[in-house]
Amino acid sequence: MTLIHPRDQIITIIDRIYKRGMTTTSGGNISILDDSGDIWVTPSAVDKGSLKASDIICMKKDGTIIGKHKPSSEFPFHKAIYEKRPDLKSVIHAHPPALVSFSIVRKIPNTNIISQARHICGPIGYASYKVPGSEALGEVIAKEFEKGYKAIIMENHGTVLAGTDLVDAFERFEALEFCARTIIYGSQIGKPNYLSDAQIDAFEAQVPRMRTEMLSTEHPSDELGKRLEICKIVKRACEQGLMISSYGTVSMRWKENDFLITPTDVNRWELSIEDIVQIKNGKREKGKMPSRATWIHQEIYKRNPKVNSIIMTQSPYLMAFAVTKKYLDVRTIPESWIFLQDIPSFAYGSHFSTNKNPEIVLNTNTAVLIQNDSVMITGGELLQTFDYLEVAEFSAKSLVLGNSLGEMVPIDERQVEELREKFLR
Repeated sequence: MTLIHPRDQIITIIDRIYKRGMTTTSGGNISILDDSGDIWVTPSAVDKGSLKASDIICMKKDGTIIGKHKPSSEFPFHKAIYEKRPDLKSVIHAHPPALVSFSIVRKIPNTNIISQARHICGPIGYASYKVPGSEALGEVIAKEFEKGYKAIIMENHGTVLAGTDLVDAFERFEALEFCARTIIYGSQIGKPNYLSDAQIDAFEAQVPRMRTEMLSTEHPSDELGKRLEICKIVKRACEQGLMISSYGTVSMRWKENDFLITPTDVNRWELSIEDIVQIKNGKREKGKMPSRATWIHQEIYKRNPKVNSIIMTQSPYLMAFAVTKKYLDVRTIPESWIFLQDIPSFAYGSHFSTNKNPEIVLNTNTAVLIQNDSVMITGGELLQTFDYLEVAEFSAKSLVLGNSLGEMVPIDERQVEELREKFLR
């Protein structure tokens, strides 16, 4: 997004935030500090659901205001952050429900609930309550950012995050709200388990990398078609809240055990067919770094000839079970059991283990949970695998929401046997 005008960058991100239900029509604001020192910011009291590039305001370095609306009432703290932190070039403020929940109970979400969030979000600051839009609010927020934070919980208000650019800020915003949701949903069914810094560091140190490159790569039409399929599914997953910018791996078998897989360190919302990495004879496409989960995808394809696509992701309700080690019983409705049946849980880091323990690789279940990490879904056609992911997430959501109503009454063994006779034999 670095070659896109600040107005258009802001419109793209505010649209994602609004459609994902992380702000309201009137709430939230975004700004970008450009190379000339001007600040581009969302307007005050303009519908976030229909915002256009022409609505964005430019606050010139000399104090001149260019635009047809008033700038956001929260502009003072955006300006204050940039003055205290010249390394930051974009700020997002919003009222996403889970982070607002933390702000009104005056707590900070523990990002060690999932490993990558600690790296993306960093330590989280806390700003005491001040009147919205006031110079005093700008001062307390700027002081927190001056301490080195890039993410702040605003007491009884919401959150404000910043980044080296808008993509960086949005990744942090999305990851922090995801952490908050996972903790809240997990708390509804059990007690969330957190990773220690040592566990995360050890995990990062033992992740296997595919070092050998192919000398050349061919891209016949069927291969290009699969690349496009992957990109479409990744975007769909992001739009539906089943994947976030900083986490999610999708792969498809191409020929025999050769396959295509999403790359590492590429924003999932921005994924293009050129980013997809071809893996052939255990070697990676030249000049590209595949997902860190490539090892397990490769082993699954080798050992399970009926598997033709794999999705690994973090969706909030499934992750509620992954962080609490609670058993996800999908005997809720017939469709859930037919598609998924048992969903086993594996220890954190086992999917990247270099000790060649084949337990998770040899597993034949459609879905598995990896504690404090992800859900992994396998299937035939990629759309079918994505459907399994949706069914699993819906099932998990039903269980989390139903927990407040009473004890779940699952389909009984006789009913399960009827389903097995009709659909699986």
